[in-house]
Amino acid sequence: MLAPVPRLAVIATPTESRPTRSLRWPRRAAGQVSAACLLLSLLVGCAEEPLPQRRLTVDDCLRHVELDRIKQAIQRCDEVVKAFPREPQPLNERFLLHSLAGDDAAACRDIAAAVKLAQKVPQARLDRLLRNDLKLRSDSCRD
Repeated sequence: MLAPVPRLAVIATPTESRPTRSLRWPRRAAGQVSAACLLLSLLVGCAEEPLPQRRLTVDDCLRHVELDRIKQAIQRCDEVVKAFPREPQPLNERFLLHSLAGDDAAACRDIAAAVKLAQKVPQARLDRLLRNDLKLRSDSCRD
């Protein structure tokens, strides 16, 4: 026959419901790892990224030209000419910069190249002011 079991024996004692010391370590380590990840994400989030560069446009040759820094303006215009090899406008604007720098030979080479490019563009699509500039400047190179 079975003996009756006292009720207190079935209920767990308070010491058995507490986690043991070995079970606390992973929680502590998880907290430390979480803190380290938070610190790392804050540091990475604060890293300075370079500002996005504005894309070159056809009009950039004469943007922000300073006469005492004409060589830098010519270098910037060289980049525009390379970026738009089929456009006569940057060459026309570089003509002006070379003229201001006193390099008439380079200015005339640019305007001759600009005229050749402009001849490939239909007259209706070529800006009237640009067409007049090219004519006047190429005439000045012939003199």
